[in-house]
Amino acid sequence: MPLHDSRQRILVTGGAGFLGSHLVDRLVAAGHDVICVDNLFTGAAKNVDHLRDHPRFRFIRHDVTIPLSVEVDQIYNLACPASPIHYQRDSVETTRTSVIGAINMLELARRLGCKILQASTSEVYGDPEVHPQPEGYWGRVNPIGPRSCYDEGKRCAETLFFDYRRQHGLAIKVARIFNTYGPRMQPNDGRVVSNFIVQSLAGDPITLYGDGSQTRSFCYVDDLVDGLIRLMETPEDFVGPVNLGNPAEFTIRELAMRIVSLTGNSGSRLESATLPVDDPRQRCPDISLAQAKLGWRPRVALEDGLMPTIAYFRDVLRA
Repeated sequence: MPLHDSRQRILVTGGAGFLGSHLVDRLVAAGHDVICVDNLFTGAAKNVDHLRDHPRFRFIRHDVTIPLSVEVDQIYNLACPASPIHYQRDSVETTRTSVIGAINMLELARRLGCKILQASTSEVYGDPEVHPQPEGYWGRVNPIGPRSCYDEGKRCAETLFFDYRRQHGLAIKVARIFNTYGPRMQPNDGRVVSNFIVQSLAGDPITLYGDGSQTRSFCYVDDLVDGLIRLMETPEDFVGPVNLGNPAEFTIRELAMRIVSLTGNSGSRLESATLPVDDPRQRCPDISLAQAKLGWRPRVALEDGLMPTIAYFRDVLRA
């Protein structure tokens, strides 16, 4: 199915971040006019520097907790720190970004009468009792723990999106994004893929939190962006939430061993550390709804996605 029927003017908040910048690239390449908004708290200007002189691209340095006035046809709301190191650095601001930022973008969409997509997260499921996680599962989240600023902030944002639909008839889409990886991840973001790659390339010990038996699913960024665009282009009567992630499940130990093998650094040893508070033991999406409604499923196998990601980090570390 075509991902775009006509040229649109599209706002992407968090557009200079890891995921946002890949989405911006895809939208510009598809012929759209794109406004990229980012306060650069965790995003990086270098992620969109290659587009600076493009006639259909505009960058605005702006914090979504402050109202924004632009004229657009669609809004992708991706603005929020997404790794524990970043979202716990200023937990109050993380909650403000999720909640007040969502309100500001929803108000903009209401004024313009345009579609708006919320980038939610698998963290809304918490440490799940149901496996794999379907969209109908309400989750098991600690509302007062160190991760709550992100988990509950995203849950509240989902509430706001659905209330704006019920109260104002707003055209919304909600995606629940599972672990995503690829080039442009930050080397110090504390995520497991970037951690393991950086440690292995440097010849440092690979830090396994707990015994490494906890599981995750890893979706390559190109697949994830495809899912977001397909969700945005669904009919208005389909709003989600819809899981976007790779259902292939790996233990953290298996991931570490694959990365050590692919980097060619067999000297990297595994080293155990204490499991963080509220870290989920299992995380894997049920993507039946995405397959049925979006015609979407991930195509990039883990090793095929890790290779360009490792190459990217090699260049970053050399620089």
